[in-house]
Amino acid sequence: MIGNQRFSALVLGLSLIVGLSGLGYLLGSYAIAVKEYERTVTVRGLAEHEVDADIVIWPIQFTLAGNELEALYSLIDSSNNKIFTFLQANGIEAAAVTLAPPAITDRLAQLYGNSAPVELRYSAQQNLTVYSSDIAGVRELMSSMSELGREGIVFSGSEYNLQPEYIFNRLNDIKPAMIEEATREARAAAQKFALDSQSELGNIRKASQGQFSISDRDRNNPHIKNVRVVVTVEYYLK
Repeated sequence: MIGNQRFSALVLGLSLIVGLSGLGYLLGSYAIAVKEYERTVTVRGLAEHEVDADIVIWPIQFTLAGNELEALYSLIDSSNNKIFTFLQANGIEAAAVTLAPPAITDRLAQLYGNSAPVELRYSAQQNLTVYSSDIAGVRELMSSMSELGREGIVFSGSEYNLQPEYIFNRLNDIKPAMIEEATREARAAAQKFALDSQSELGNIRKASQGQFSISDRDRNNPHIKNVRVVVTVEYYLK
């Protein structure tokens, strides 16, 4: 009886040893596999496209001066009509031009007791804005404004806020292709890393897309835009 109990205990002990050994082996193998699965590489892919702007906002400003307020307003109206006629004759629709109220300054009222003589009491500043999708037409027209200058219209243009603004509105049209291109560039970089490290490229662990940026290609060509996006992708290595 005692012999049978000892034998049973021996068998049970051996079974536990074998079971624990097997469990330890499996856990060890699993730990190694998990450790291998945790190996990753993070890469970035860049996509850049040059595109033409599709909207131009062109501010036009001119100044006038005089001593008679009524005569000054008449000069403003006459100059506005000349500009409108010139723009429409060159393909700019009337609906594309907005006219702001003129800003009149009374120089005499600004002297504040200064007795210095004022040659021209009133000065006027008039602003018009052209909003158009005809980029090429408007750019060509900008260089022709000297025709109006010969008629006595004094234009402003050196101020920063009077520089034409070019806008690219078709970002959604090129987004999918650019994201695909950036992702492809990231995968190529990851594959090169995997090859150099004697590994195989696995699935994507996580990915993030940066903000799209739109900037002028250069200072002299603001109507040509550079669209850029960076995609960050983390891959498993195996």
